[in-house]
Amino acid sequence: MTVKEITPDQLKEQLSKGETLNIIDVREDEEVVEGMIPEAIHIKMGDIPEKLDLFQKDQSYIFVCRSGRRSENVCIYLQDKGFDVANMIGGMLEWTGDTKPKTK
Repeated sequence: MTVKEITPDQLKEQLSKGETLNIIDVREDEEVVEGMIPEAIHIKMGDIPEKLDLFQKDQSYIFVCRSGRRSENVCIYLQDKGFDVANMIGGMLEWTGDTKPKTK
């Protein structure tokens, strides 16, 4: 199964144009304290199945993790369920844009 991909630079460019994007960071709590993409929402990978009601089938979502592997797995899972998803390849290791610390 092929998952749509977006590069960190493409994502940064879309955000710089003021586009409203649904970015979901699926890393663990101890990882996001080091910084998240400011527009991202944090939902741990393991919490996704029980939080499916947060997602709308008429919206697109971009998933982010540390390296792109976990977010790819989340994309495959949600794509199977009929959601429009894309994986940010390279993850936060490749992200050069702004970050903010996760707040409660």
